[in-house]
This record gives sequence, C-alpha cells and structure tokens, in this order.
Amino acid sequence: MPELFVARAAEIREGERRIVNAGCSSIGVIRAQGRLHAYLNHCPHQGGPVCEGLLIHRVAEDIAPNKTYRGMRYADEVHLVCPWHGWEFDIVTGRCAGDGGQGLSHVPVIERDEAIYILV
Repeated sequence: MPELFVARAAEIREGERRIVNAGCSSIGVIRAQGRLHAYLNHCPHQGGPVCEGLLIHRVAEDIAPNKTYRGMRYADEVHLVCPWHGWEFDIVTGRCAGDGGQGLSHVPVIERDEAIYILV
C-alpha cells in the first residue's frame, strides 16, 4: 500500500488531530490515549465531518453493587463526537456508542522516524 505523509510526529500531540485529503477522501488522524487513530472523515449517520468533532470521555452511570444510583462519572473510554448530530464513536475501535453495528471506517496509520503516515 502506498504511504501518504500526514505530519511530523511532534505536530500531533495528545488530543490533537490532522485532517488530510487522500484522493477523493478526507481522513482524520487523531492522537488519543497515547496512540494514533485514523478514520475516514465521514460519519455513517449522515456523512458529517466526524473527525472534526470533540474528543470526550464517555459518561457512565455509576450503579452501586446494591443497584442504587450513585450519579454520573467519566469513564476511561474516549469518544469522538460527530459535530453534526452528536453521534459518538469509541476512538480506539471506531464503533458507535449508541449502535454497535455502526462504525467509522478505519485507515491504517504508522509512526516511523518521527513522522506519521497513512496507508492509502
């Protein structure tokens, strides 16, 4: 597979991203949870620019062992939120938080010699 240069590794720090064009496709490369993740910048819901959305920790309900409600908390899992309609996707797997059957299209990404490339 051909490689497309995205950025110098130091240019994409934790929580940051770069959107690049590869032919007719827009691809988002995001550094989150200490790793690089790359997806087509196309939300499966209605085609929004998902890779331009917020990165947030998943909000989870905290339920005690006796099944009583203890409130909300932030989980370790990070979600990418589509800016058009708020669909959330796990940054690691690309799966939709609300519908596990939906997901983002993964693009292979590598970091080598202080540079970041996607395989197109």
